[in-house]
Amino acid sequence: MKSLIFDIQRFCVYDGPGIRTTVFFKGCNMHCAWCHNPESFSAAAELLFRAEKCTACGACAVCPEGAHTFENGVHTFHRERCVACGKCASLCPNGALELSGREMTAEDVMRVIDKDAKYYKSSGGGVTFSGGEASLHFELLTELLESCRERGYHTALETNGLIPPERLQKLLPLVDLFLFDCKHTDPEQHKRWTGAPLEPVLETLASLDRAGANVVLRCPIIPGVNDTDAHFAAIRALKKQYNCIQKAEIMAYHDIGKSKWDALGAPYTLAALKTVSPEQKRLWEAQIAD
Repeated sequence: MKSLIFDIQRFCVYDGPGIRTTVFFKGCNMHCAWCHNPESFSAAAELLFRAEKCTACGACAVCPEGAHTFENGVHTFHRERCVACGKCASLCPNGALELSGREMTAEDVMRVIDKDAKYYKSSGGGVTFSGGEASLHFELLTELLESCRERGYHTALETNGLIPPERLQKLLPLVDLFLFDCKHTDPEQHKRWTGAPLEPVLETLASLDRAGANVVLRCPIIPGVNDTDAHFAAIRALKKQYNCIQKAEIMAYHDIGKSKWDALGAPYTLAALKTVSPEQKRLWEAQIAD
């Protein structure tokens, strides 16, 4: 069993307790307008091109599809010709080209995870599976969770909540902590900004509560999208309604993902927004405090 993984980050400290390794699966069933990992949307491999790093050295002319052409010292990337084989990225000396997504087996991923086993034990950390939406890769995700369980690693699953009930029931005994995204609490606005309905997300949260799961509610707050009194009040209500929610975290908007949208040749509708200040984040945190 293989799936596309677009990143494995070691020594993470924000994706659950302790020191962790976070595995990012490619492919998502939501397309949030503010996403800082837009390369996670597609389940296929993609090439990112950062024009500001390109020196038009010509190394990428190796492309068998002719996706890179040069005229008068100017490099043009013809994205429509690219098949994401990665040959050009492997030869680019400046990091202007990056292949996002490579096939990995459970054994491939576990070899990386196992490197930091001693840090998980000493810090109370473990492994977090993220994306995209990791549950879309159910077979490989299950295999990895089972391997982590056999080794005694703490497991966390970051999810948008769009998990079919039959899959959720199989994942429950393998996941120690659910990092559950709360993107919007208004059904119409949730659909507008994520491309997905809210109702099945809330159904998943209710199922986690009935199962006695451990949940951290993660709340991305985007100026002009969901920074409203009504949304903050709804988050407080969710915390009171569901005993499974250990805490709610504000994830204030930042614009570091904009360059990835550009590198993918994708329009970014929130380009005018700036990274939220720490002071504003603290005000939002006060809005959801008990």
